[in-house]
Amino acid sequence: MSISVHTNKSALVALQNLNTTNDKLGDTQNKINTGLKIANARDNAAIWSIAQGQRADIGALAAVKMSLDRANSIAEVSMTAGESVSDLLVQLKEKVVAAMDTSLDSNSRLALDSDFKAILRQIRQITDNASFDGANMLNGTIAPDIQFLANAEANSYITLSGQNMSLGGSIVTIPDSWSLSTVTLAQSALVFLNASIANVNQSLGNLGSQAKQIAAHANFVSKLTDVLETGVGNLVDADLAKESAKLQALQVQQQLGAQALSIANQAPQIILSLFKG
Repeated sequence: MSISVHTNKSALVALQNLNTTNDKLGDTQNKINTGLKIANARDNAAIWSIAQGQRADIGALAAVKMSLDRANSIAEVSMTAGESVSDLLVQLKEKVVAAMDTSLDSNSRLALDSDFKAILRQIRQITDNASFDGANMLNGTIAPDIQFLANAEANSYITLSGQNMSLGGSIVTIPDSWSLSTVTLAQSALVFLNASIANVNQSLGNLGSQAKQIAAHANFVSKLTDVLETGVGNLVDADLAKESAKLQALQVQQQLGAQALSIANQAPQIILSLFKG
């Protein structure tokens, strides 16, 4: 190899190698900083595209989970209120049976009638206030049901059916204007109550089954989200232990490359010795 003051091939080769090492070192440092081996489309367009698609599904499933959580809360409020209505109907039956006693005087019957009407008002208050986030399944405002998201494509739904427990309705059949002022009215009230208690228990069973289905599906969506997040991590996450070892090796190569370039740059100085007298 000829020696020239114009061209230093060794220095050029050393510089190219040092630049390559610096590029690799920068990539490794970026992976360590971000924790990602594929942070953008430039790193690997195909895998980045797949990961972005999965991230979109994960975001959609978060909306599904929110919808199912709302459904679960509405069902819980409805069941709690429905159980209270059932308990009050049991209390009503006690008052009605007592009012069927023909030996009662007018004051006792009036007291029973007052308690009976007070419990009816409680039932009405419960059904009117059994709402969560504006949804009331017990007062007839939801007819016949309400649907919640079930998948990321928003083309499948899970249903929570309305259970109208308003007084004088198809479930709680006893009218809110009923009284126990006579034995005959008490006898008729007992027929209403027996039917109402059976209807309410069946409605609560329906709500419970649907609430169980909603909870199970919400659990599935949560697990599916975890699996998708793990899959995305497998695609794009960096192995930090491996990158740490690689970083140290590249740092050594960088130092050696700098020394090699320094030595190569000193080579033309040999020419001066050729011209010494």
